[in-house]
Amino acid sequence: MTKKFIIENIKTLFIALIIAILIRSIFLQPFYIPSSSMESTLLVGDRLFVTKYSYGYSKNSFPFSPAIFSGRILYNEPNRGDVIVFKTPADNRTDYIKRLIGLPGDTIQFIDGELYLNGIQIIKTIKHKNHSLYCGKTKIEVSTYLEKLPNGKEYIASYRNDYSYKNSDKFKVPDNHFFFLGDNRDCSKDSRFLSEVGYVHKNNLVGKAQLLFFSSNPKNGSIFKIWKWNSILRLDRFFKKIN
Repeated sequence: MTKKFIIENIKTLFIALIIAILIRSIFLQPFYIPSSSMESTLLVGDRLFVTKYSYGYSKNSFPFSPAIFSGRILYNEPNRGDVIVFKTPADNRTDYIKRLIGLPGDTIQFIDGELYLNGIQIIKTIKHKNHSLYCGKTKIEVSTYLEKLPNGKEYIASYRNDYSYKNSDKFKVPDNHFFFLGDNRDCSKDSRFLSEVGYVHKNNLVGKAQLLFFSSNPKNGSIFKIWKWNSILRLDRFFKKIN
């Protein structure tokens, strides 16, 4: 009886594990935000769901990126402005999350602190002047703008007041690649840094960030400190759609 009980429980656990892997690989995967590069869209301590089916599937859709097939199947090209999780080209293992700015063939450039896409300045409207955001453990003074891409997508981006990324060469996005920026512009390692991130191949896309389902402020303590939940949990961010 005991042997049969153990075997049945092992079978149940194995089936549950397979189902969990399939859900994580094909439909939804949860992610935790560990850095401030996307503030204030995404905060350290946010937990979110990423849809795997949004852009089709590559080996990077699956745990440990097994080489079960090459290329990308059921591919749908992302839209400018999507918030996307991808594997960094440097190691093809580390997950980054950034906002998609440039599609294949696009040219991106910063001139006097202004963002240009294919020679046209991206419209930005001031939202908040002189407020604080985190950059790692340090607070920085920023001004925040509503930026609008040519496809009509609007989002929030912040720039440091004391110094900011002013000028760049032209970034020409290669075929089958994408150009990403963090919303916390001066606290983000993204496609501007060619040796660390650079252009991201479509096969490195993991999925589209869709929904915040939980958020806690790690600076105020562990979520296991139930007596401090009033200062730890960010209830206003629960089940919030990601723009």
